[in-house]
Amino acid sequence: MNGQPKNLDELFAPSAFSVSPNYFQIGDRYARTIFLATYPRYLQTNWFSPIINLDRVFDISIFILPKNTATVLKQLRDQLARLESQAMEEASKGKVRDPVLETGIQDIETLRDKLQQGTDKFFELGVYITIYENSVKELDETGNKIKGLLEYQLVFPKPAIFRMNDGFNSTLPINDDRLNVHTSLNTEPLSSLFPFVSFDLTSDSGILYGINTHNNSLVLFDRFNLENANAVVFGKSGGGKSYTVKLEILRSLLFGTQVLIVDPENEYKYLSDTIGGSSIKISINSDQHINPFDLPVPKPDESSADVFKSHILDLTGLLRLILGELTPEEAAILDEALIQTYAIKDITPEADFTKSSPPLLSDLQSILEGLTGAESMAIRLKKYTQGTFAGFLNKPTNVSLDNQIIVFSIREMEEELRPIAMYLILNFLWVTIRRTLKKRILVVDEAWWLMKYELGANFLSNIAKRARKYYAGLTTISQDIPDFLASPQGKTILSNSSIQVLMKQSPSSIEVVKTTFNLTDAEKYYLLEARVGFGLFFLGQNHIGIRVVASYAEDQIITSDPRQLLEIEKAKEEWAKLRG
Repeated sequence: MNGQPKNLDELFAPSAFSVSPNYFQIGDRYARTIFLATYPRYLQTNWFSPIINLDRVFDISIFILPKNTATVLKQLRDQLARLESQAMEEASKGKVRDPVLETGIQDIETLRDKLQQGTDKFFELGVYITIYENSVKELDETGNKIKGLLEYQLVFPKPAIFRMNDGFNSTLPINDDRLNVHTSLNTEPLSSLFPFVSFDLTSDSGILYGINTHNNSLVLFDRFNLENANAVVFGKSGGGKSYTVKLEILRSLLFGTQVLIVDPENEYKYLSDTIGGSSIKISINSDQHINPFDLPVPKPDESSADVFKSHILDLTGLLRLILGELTPEEAAILDEALIQTYAIKDITPEADFTKSSPPLLSDLQSILEGLTGAESMAIRLKKYTQGTFAGFLNKPTNVSLDNQIIVFSIREMEEELRPIAMYLILNFLWVTIRRTLKKRILVVDEAWWLMKYELGANFLSNIAKRARKYYAGLTTISQDIPDFLASPQGKTILSNSSIQVLMKQSPSSIEVVKTTFNLTDAEKYYLLEARVGFGLFFLGQNHIGIRVVASYAEDQIITSDPRQLLEIEKAKEEWAKLRG
């Protein structure tokens, strides 16, 4: 047993502990203990909730010590006698009445009546908070934030200067009050400190997203009532990302929202087919086509020239994905070629092009073949106009967006063409969103396919920033979180999303998630061990644990479980046999 801890103190002791007058260091973390010194005359219900729900690491100890009622009554009687004597003395001197003095007398009289009748009791209260941070600077910032939240409610905290060791021990779960800083309170104000609270994300309108795991309340609200209607959903494969989004889609349809989905793995086709939606397959041999040269219709507050130039920039991004790296000279030539391509169809920035027939990719190739310095681009483009990929991009659009839910499937698309297909579909949908104002949700599943390329990432982040203007919300789903968040565009999408949902995470990505979302260790391990359908739901500065719950009928429509889908198909076949 040599070298082994001799007692529990040695077993649980930190590797190092250094105490300073205003903070202490435990291991590589810095900490400070503060106590609540004074309270106002009235305490509102849940006044302590902002502290409990603060997104920081801290320990709180609340010591409540009952006082003997007879002793308290005697103390109150003596205090009352002093106040009344003071009031009589001031009156005899002709002084104006003192409202503070009169209020104190009335409060003591009321409290004495309650104590005497047995409807109230008296207690000594001590509240201590130990906050933990990675540096003294962060410690000061968190301390000032807590101080501001409390002083706003006229509760004044103080640091336990020169008593940090006692403060640390007082907030350990060992029931040892070494600070012994108490305030006398009766039952009613004391009950307002009740610590078992959590944020409710419930509004009077909207759809049900799930159940709050902290208090079993409903997570109910309308994303279009937020500062923007964008959402991001992160999680490992099989954690319930698509299931959560499908459930939101199904419930959003009830409120007349149009849902447009970019589906790389055909996960949403069954949902769309079941409820009468449209499934559009984009592949090389598909008979459904999208012409990237389609132009948006300017809104009343937009000029034709601005819309035309914006579309040229988006189209240039797609062509850069197709052609690969371009020299500065080639980029300038491509820009000129695009303008000339539209010009052959009598489409110019200043003209009314709303009723004009757009050109095709083969028209651009013809223009490039006639421009000096564009020979290489014309050769590279030939594969998409006459070669292997000719049926993909070089046909007029024959896709309708009249249905309420439309799924664009690219599962049959070759892997090298998937980013191009996603960009093409998003560009087409963005043109449509800008053309007619309507309540829409645009869902991009497996967004990391597009985020791998700077041009695609720029386009997606641009949609996230501008969707609100066109009454649309972007839902971005990804399982490759480190790569998604490594790019500036990924961070832009995240910062422009009012809703953020974290489902089960993999150990390889959890540290990035923890840092990005400022999670506690408990939340980190919760996401590592979360069951399917469980996660963290962020809305602005608030976040809660959420459990996604679907009814039996909803579950039959949105499930992605292959075994369950086979059982449903088998049941349908048996039902058809019985009917036939």
